Amino acid sequence: MYAHIIRFMLIGIVSAAALSTVPAFAESHDQDAARQAVESGEIRPLADILDAMRGKLPGEIVGVEIESKKGRWLYEFRVLDGRGRLFEVYVDARSGEIDRTKEK
Repeated sequence: MYAHIIRFMLIGIVSAAALSTVPAFAESHDQDAARQAVESGEIRPLADILDAMRGKLPGEIVGVEIESKKGRWLYEFRVLDGRGRLFEVYVDARSGEIDRTKEK
């Protein structure tokens, strides 16, 4: 029963994330920079990346962040698999390609 509730909550989280162009940020400056990058075409919107990732991730998305390091934007997906393992999957925000995956 609890697994069904958790799965329902995860689907809600992913659905809410898909409706947003840019994931939430702690600082408004970071949020503004990411929004500008999407609007200028420098990076792809989250909804496009989610579509591209369908079937490629090791489980359900439970969280999303975006970060810029050394001029490169990466979406960081936190993914929970069917056995309860948590992964971080880093996706290039420009190309939509998976950069790396690591288990937490």
